[in-house]
Formats: sequence, C-alpha cells, structure tokens
Amino acid sequence: MLMVVEEGEMSLGLGLLIVRVLFGTAIAAHGAQKLFGWFGGYGLQGTGGFFEGIGFRPGVAFAAAAGLSEFVGGFLLVLGLFTPLGASAVFTAMIVASVGVHLKNGFFAQNNGFELAFLYGAVAVGLALTGAGAYSFDNELQWTALDVLSIKVGLLVVSIIVATLTLALRKQPVQQTTAG
Repeated sequence: MLMVVEEGEMSLGLGLLIVRVLFGTAIAAHGAQKLFGWFGGYGLQGTGGFFEGIGFRPGVAFAAAAGLSEFVGGFLLVLGLFTPLGASAVFTAMIVASVGVHLKNGFFAQNNGFELAFLYGAVAVGLALTGAGAYSFDNELQWTALDVLSIKVGLLVVSIIVATLTLALRKQPVQQTTAG
C-alpha cells in the first residue's frame, strides 16, 4: 500500500527532525561536558566544584543530575524517542540553570544572563508539546503512550516541580575567607 504524504506534513516532519537533531546534539554535548569532561568541559569533579561554589551541595551529585538531564534528554531528542520525556528533562535543567546560575545577571547572555537557558527551555517545551514528528523513532515504533496532551503537560509540570525542589535544596554559596 502506497501512503500519500501531504507536502505540509513532510515539511513539518523535516523541520522537527532538523530542530531535534541540532538542538538535541548541542544539549547532549553540553551534558557530556559536565559528565565526562568532553568538548572542553570540566567533568563531574570540576563541574561539581562549580556547583558547590554556588550552593548546590553535594556538587558532584547535582552536576551528575544536570549532566544526565542534558545528555540523556538531548540524546532522546536526537533519536525522537520518548520525546516528551527527553524534552522535559532538558526543560528541568534549563529552569535550574536560569534561576540558580544566570538570573542574577539579567536576561542577556553577554552578561551571563539567562537568555540562552531560557531559549533552550523554550525549544524543549515546544518539542515536548509537538512531539518528534514523522521522522522519529516515536513515529516508527508507533509509540503513542506519551502522545497525549494531558501527559505532555503533566511532564512539563513535573519538570517545574523538580526544578523548584532542586532550587529549594540549594544552600548559601560557600564564602571565601582570606587569612590575614
């Protein structure tokens, strides 16, 4: 049986594929910097030290959680597999990064503001709600369990709750003292 695909469906599927692969690859690489020290990253120990300094203790555990959210979430987006779940993992990490690291610097990235984390979070929300599209493992495997609006919105709400709890666990940053 020959399946006729409308031009609009093809361009939507192709557009989602391009966004998923490029965005997912970038986010997964960002997570790999934290987890493995790849691509000029600091690995768990170095990233954990940074996290300790901004009040997320134990730093290595928080670095691992952030790195896994980005690495696994990004990888799932590239594949188009369990897309709302992968996108929600990325969204969680971007909320924590926006509020916990960048908010105090304002909006724009040139001042280390939350602009990029905000934009990454917006793309993740968009992908969570639209799904992976025609050119994905979700579509190929006919995985529809997560393709229900209430479940997608529920996953995003869980992301907000988990991010809020993560931020609530943050302690005062360690103050550097000088001997004198």
